[in-house]
Amino acid sequence: MTETHAVAKDRSAVRSLLRLWPYVRPVRARLLTAAVVAIVASCLGLVMPLVLKWVVDGPVTDRDPGGVWLGALVLLVLGVAEAVLFGVRRWLVARPLASVEAAMRAGLYRHLQRLPIAFHDRWPSGQLLSRGTTDLMLVRLFLAFPLTFLLVNSVTILVGFVILLIQDWSLGLVLLLPVVPLVIFCSLFETKYSLVARQAQDQVGDLTTVVEEGVLGIRIIKGFGRHRSQSLAFRAMTERLRGTELRKARLLAGIWALITAVPELAIGVALVLGTIQVADGGLSAGTLVAFLSTALTLRWPVESIGFLLAISQETATATERFFEVMDVPRETETARETVPAGPRRPDGLRFEGVSFRYPADPGTGADSGAGGSVPVLAGIDLHIGPGETMALVGATGSGKTTLTALVPRLHEVTSGRITLDGEDIALMERRRLRELVSVAFEEPTLFSTSIGENVLMGAADADEDALRRALDVAQAGFVGELPEGTGTEVGEQGHSLSGGQRQRLALARAVVGRPRFLVLDDPLSALDVHTEALVEAALRQVLRETTALVVAHRPSTVLLADRVALLSRGRIAAVGTHQELLRSNEEYAWLMSGAAEGNGASKR
Repeated sequence: MTETHAVAKDRSAVRSLLRLWPYVRPVRARLLTAAVVAIVASCLGLVMPLVLKWVVDGPVTDRDPGGVWLGALVLLVLGVAEAVLFGVRRWLVARPLASVEAAMRAGLYRHLQRLPIAFHDRWPSGQLLSRGTTDLMLVRLFLAFPLTFLLVNSVTILVGFVILLIQDWSLGLVLLLPVVPLVIFCSLFETKYSLVARQAQDQVGDLTTVVEEGVLGIRIIKGFGRHRSQSLAFRAMTERLRGTELRKARLLAGIWALITAVPELAIGVALVLGTIQVADGGLSAGTLVAFLSTALTLRWPVESIGFLLAISQETATATERFFEVMDVPRETETARETVPAGPRRPDGLRFEGVSFRYPADPGTGADSGAGGSVPVLAGIDLHIGPGETMALVGATGSGKTTLTALVPRLHEVTSGRITLDGEDIALMERRRLRELVSVAFEEPTLFSTSIGENVLMGAADADEDALRRALDVAQAGFVGELPEGTGTEVGEQGHSLSGGQRQRLALARAVVGRPRFLVLDDPLSALDVHTEALVEAALRQVLRETTALVVAHRPSTVLLADRVALLSRGRIAAVGTHQELLRSNEEYAWLMSGAAEGNGASKR
């Protein structure tokens, strides 16, 4: 488990489990009814020894066969009633608990969509997957069985011991003597087991991450012949998990053996003492039979304590892990964002004294202030006029991608402000901001759905004409050659398509809604020279209708822009046309000469 997520909460299991109440509350009536039904069913089992006492002391002693048959019939009815009631309990909890799990899973997914990008940068995807699958399955199983039976068994044990004390208080005290040591040992078990359970569930999350990376990166693994080393690393992780699970098993075996042995010893002592009392005439045979039958009926409720405590601890850990994610603050919304914006004059896109540093606090999007990381951007002042296209050029690591991510507020600026037509984006509702600004990233991410649905993610209200226009702009004519056209499923991550095809679809997604502001992060890097020229020609028409910021590495992409901004070491070093910067700025000339040589090499 990575150190980022290894910190356990200092919280008791009960307090952790109580956090499930908002999800359980809608189905509380069914759960309570199920618990009452189970208590009644369990208590019917305690009536059977009393029937046996009546049979032994009555019909058996009096040699009355009719009475014996009557007693057998009563026992049969009680047994059938007990079985039916437990079946009813199961029916009562099945559907509502499935809905609880579904609600928690939907809530987790919804919350993940609203968390800052900084959170997703820090957390391994496998840890999030395990919280949404394995952990929530544990919660559902706990609510279905252990939660009910912790209550049912506690009531059964209490009622059972009352019956034992009424039948013979001295023998009842013999069975009560092990209670104190058992409570102490259970408390120690709970403390140790909770730590091991947390470690195991974290290791499952790490293992899930490795499996996911292995599946998504299978081309790299095979391409470099690294399947053996990857398998060995995976085996090492599975061995660590195996060792942790064995520690859990040893703890569970120890407490189970103790909980089983101590009551059995007490029952043995009670049997000897009871037999002596029957021989002396101080106790009837029926009472002894009923006493021992009651004690044996209580064996399962007592012995199940270790099992129920183990599941409760694992569920408490799963609940903690679930709420570790749910407790992370969402992207902040200010009160002023709800104020509707009035008409504004066109002013384009402005960066005014913008600085940015990545947050130091893992898993949150909060600004780290002066104690955070080294600033990535410092004092950015830049104006892109209405309808203008600005190319952003800089060396690797200069902060270009970070600057583009600030416009749709994937990250929040540390200081300064960004405005669209004079309106501060920090004071805009995110939904409205992201309707105004469309983006295409260097890494084209596609989803396991159809090509049409992937492209139309860029504009929910776009029609088929807009879809075809966007595909034409991106020179994605290959779509028409696919078996089902725009309805063709692209598969996971779009790996059924080439890199250039994925990038063209990502570009189509960015332009399909005819956005007022367009942010493109090196959108043509995966295209061949001829396709690039066709896309650029079509893209010029789109750029005339929008205000655009385009990260560029090739001179051909730079030539799409009206002006160029050179970003160097997190600052704007120069702004001008391509030709002006070639003549006046050595760093820009050096960057463009290297790009031109690389582009020329690719042509050759």
